Amino acid sequence: MENRTEVTEFLLLGLTDDPRLQLPLLMTFLLIYTITVLGNLGMILLILLDARLHTPMYFFLGNLSLVDFSSSTVVTPVVIAGLLTGKKVISYNACAAQMFFFTTLICAENYLLPAMAYDRYAAVCKPLHYTTTMTANVCVGLVLGCYACSFLNACIQTGNTFSLSFCNSYVVHDFFCDVPAVIALSCSDKHISELVLVYVVSFHIFFAILVITASYIFIFVSILRMHSGAGPRKALSTCASHFTAVSIFYGTSIFMYLQPTSSHSMDTDKIASVFYTIVIPMLNPVVYSLRNKEVKSAFLKVKRTFILSRPNKL
Repeated sequence: MENRTEVTEFLLLGLTDDPRLQLPLLMTFLLIYTITVLGNLGMILLILLDARLHTPMYFFLGNLSLVDFSSSTVVTPVVIAGLLTGKKVISYNACAAQMFFFTTLICAENYLLPAMAYDRYAAVCKPLHYTTTMTANVCVGLVLGCYACSFLNACIQTGNTFSLSFCNSYVVHDFFCDVPAVIALSCSDKHISELVLVYVVSFHIFFAILVITASYIFIFVSILRMHSGAGPRKALSTCASHFTAVSIFYGTSIFMYLQPTSSHSMDTDKIASVFYTIVIPMLNPVVYSLRNKEVKSAFLKVKRTFILSRPNKL
């Protein structure tokens, strides 16, 4: 291991070296992270407290919020600390740990989205059999399967990346230890590692997209067969938030991972990285809460309960 890895730490280049932008970026990321924490933990709390939200759809949404909160926490505090202190050095082991946890969480989101699409398919296309199709055991099994596949993928990607030699360059052209940015630093032949990255990520993304696409095809066919005007509108409203989250997530993921690291533009990658590591975890609870009457109703109910439970002060 000593012969193969001479680098003991990495320098995260960050977003910019311009000192005039440090404070605005710090305030922006601090605000985004605060909204992310409040939004995702608030969503989880609402789902736990309101019995009306104890359904398969909100079970998956609660897990999505947990994954979004965790993935943002793996990356954003490190970025904020770097902007605050100016220290951008990360140890070899810390870099590997950050990569492992982030890869696990981002892959978990990749599989939770098709699980949610299947749930919407069952709700719209087979409403009479929905309760027997999406049982508690099925929902738990789907979520556990998402986490198991994500753990396996993270082991493959992290092992594949850190099996390379890092001899000279230790400057990561990103603000966190992402797989393409670290592979690009290797002084050994990284052709096989690039192929592993592209093929493994391609399998995960396109399998998920295949499930989502098939689910939405059946949903749209069922909508077209509906005769009442209220039916199609209700069906579309249940899918609109999920479809928005899917479009944002897979657009940035495909851009980041499904190209060789040699063809990456580092500055462009940083912008995409900011979007899918920091912005998307903030957007998901906002998208689901703004378009969902049940979430708004649950929030108002919890708010009223909290106000009524407070002792009156004379």
